[in-house]
Amino acid sequence: MGALHAGHLVLVKEARRRAGRVVVSIFVNPTQFAPNEDFASYPREIKKDIAALTEAKADLVWAPTAAVMYPDGFATRIEPGGSAKAGLEDKFRPHFFGGVATVVAKLFTQSSPDFALFGEKDYQQLRVITQMAKDLDLPLKVVGVPTVREKDGLALSSRNAYLSERERAVAPTLYRVLKSAAVRIKRGEPIEMVLEESGAEVTRAGFALDYLEARHALTLAGVASRKDGPIRLLVAAKIGKTRLIDNIAV
Repeated sequence: MGALHAGHLVLVKEARRRAGRVVVSIFVNPTQFAPNEDFASYPREIKKDIAALTEAKADLVWAPTAAVMYPDGFATRIEPGGSAKAGLEDKFRPHFFGGVATVVAKLFTQSSPDFALFGEKDYQQLRVITQMAKDLDLPLKVVGVPTVREKDGLALSSRNAYLSERERAVAPTLYRVLKSAAVRIKRGEPIEMVLEESGAEVTRAGFALDYLEARHALTLAGVASRKDGPIRLLVAAKIGKTRLIDNIAV
């Protein structure tokens, strides 16, 4: 989506380790945004992005226009199920994953990668794209790359630029709460209790909490205990006008 930060460049570095040539796609996809979201104001810094990718030794930048991606008469859309209907991001952004799946499938077709690398920060998106590639027999491997963080734990995101100084100081609370909750669940404390108390802590810090959930790490189905499989904790909350998401493994 552009407005590249150090987290994106880590993807480039990992791609260079895996493959002989690295293609980076940049496209602010209008079909991912609901009418009340920030499509018009989403940061677009293509010259800076290309300079950063040149320094990172990317081989090609593919930055199509909306007219190229969605020409007159475009009429086909992918509607993912499974983890795309988990009641997480899809609950608050119901059109999001249809837009993601459609545009990513097009970008895969256009660039024909052997590997496609995505950050784990957008964890539900990673699971949706991984499942889509599997279900549609796309000849590539989707690779998740661990979230890159600031020194205080805040996950890198283009939207961090929207935070005021006060909001930026509070923002790392999300990661701190996730880490504490993961430790408590590992100790055997009841998941429901841990989530309730952790959510209250997020709210006390000044966030409007959308969700704080413990889900199966692969399917994103709900879990009641550690016996239900590998667990991923996921959170989304708004502070001021900025909506932040994060997640960690348990």
